[in-house]
Amino acid sequence: MQSSAKYWLGFNITKGLGPARIRALIDHFGDPQRIWQATEPELIQVGLDKRSRKSLLAVRDTVDLDLVLQRVQDLNVTLYHWQQTEYPVRLRDVIDSPPLLYSRGEIVEDDQWAVALVGTRNPTRYGRDVARELASELARNGVTIVSGLARGIDTVAHQAALDVGGRTLAVMGCGVDVIYPPENRKLASAIVEQGGVISDYPLGTKPDARNFPPRNRIISGLSLATVVIEAGARSGALITADFAAEHGRDVFAVPGSIYSKQSAGPNRLIRAGATPVLSVDDILNELDLRVATEHKAAREKLPTTEIEKVLIECLRAEPLHADELSILAGMPIAETTSTLTMLELKGYVRNLGGMQYELVHKL
Repeated sequence: MQSSAKYWLGFNITKGLGPARIRALIDHFGDPQRIWQATEPELIQVGLDKRSRKSLLAVRDTVDLDLVLQRVQDLNVTLYHWQQTEYPVRLRDVIDSPPLLYSRGEIVEDDQWAVALVGTRNPTRYGRDVARELASELARNGVTIVSGLARGIDTVAHQAALDVGGRTLAVMGCGVDVIYPPENRKLASAIVEQGGVISDYPLGTKPDARNFPPRNRIISGLSLATVVIEAGARSGALITADFAAEHGRDVFAVPGSIYSKQSAGPNRLIRAGATPVLSVDDILNELDLRVATEHKAAREKLPTTEIEKVLIECLRAEPLHADELSILAGMPIAETTSTLTMLELKGYVRNLGGMQYELVHKL
């Protein structure tokens, strides 16, 4: 895995190699090492533009990837790339997912039950109280809190999740070795122990205003839904909500006074169709998150069997009827339905009604 990881690091530090170009290269060459060693004519053949080719060849000729990987390891940073099964399942499903993530701390299987809480850097007392209550109650229900480590609502949400022993993921617009804002260093250290500090920017990347809007796609992509608590009319939190809508994820908004500029953003979202949040129950019920804790407990007590894995593989492409699954898996219908019941208890599949099942989480 380490030999493969270094090539993903190489792609990450090459300017001009975004997700679409890397996807095309992977589709053509398959192996990251093969891409890294490709000749310029081969890169031309696959359609890589001149500027990107020049950048890739320059990095290849001047950068020692083994040294780059060693620095990652020395800082105890975990890497997640597209070809790993550990890559976050919900983020993998979005079209603009980053090819490589850096994380101080870990992204674990239970983080598939995540909700993003975002908002202004200058919240009112009302906004702080709501952020604290929502984050605390969601975390108590086994939901991971995702936010951006920024001042204001983000900070309150992360801290509230930690205070009740919950998990939280902080997505930054700089390298994971550069904590911003600096006053959140202690908070970031605590998040590493109960979640992860995450970025798709190379180590050493300084915070820059242009880095923060793109990182919001990761906040949304990691989450089942995005909740905007307080946000001005031009707040970055609204960018996260836009990404959530593009990703097909739910958007919630906390209503506020029509006279408060901090509530202009969420009030506008509600008018546009976002689900208003009057209590944490609105989120838990809408997303069926009350069962998250039970699903986790069931998986811990009842490990996935080989038969269950066969059915999960059959469901990867699309929802299927139990009869179809029985035929595809080559097992009796009684065994198929009982196994599906167990998978539903563990939170891996969802019964859509009429004996139709879909995959909730890919192993």
